[in-house]
Amino acid sequence: QVQLVESGGGLVQPGGSLRLSCAASGNIFSIYNMAWYRQAPGKEREWVATISRGGSTNYVNSVNGRFTISRDNAKNTVYLQMNSLKPEDTAVYYCRLMGTTFWGQGTQVTVSS
Repeated sequence: QVQLVESGGGLVQPGGSLRLSCAASGNIFSIYNMAWYRQAPGKEREWVATISRGGSTNYVNSVNGRFTISRDNAKNTVYLQMNSLKPEDTAVYYCRLMGTTFWGQGTQVTVSS
């Protein structure tokens, strides 16, 4: 069983930054692609970014150039650096072990003045 634990969410003003972390238990982290998703109130969960085992990245257009996904396989952790945050980035952010049913519990990000 794999556990994913997100942290780093909070309240930030528009234009601010946050760094989310997702720590995975177990020794299988390094063989999987990892992703961040988000779900805003009243909306479906949407994919935000993916990082492959080798470090290749992809982003949804709305965050491209503002968010950066990275991973540290030695720490079994994936990160999401979020800059130039906008109110529309407000959501619960989840990490996922791609190709599995393992999701984190989510961390709330609120962008508001």
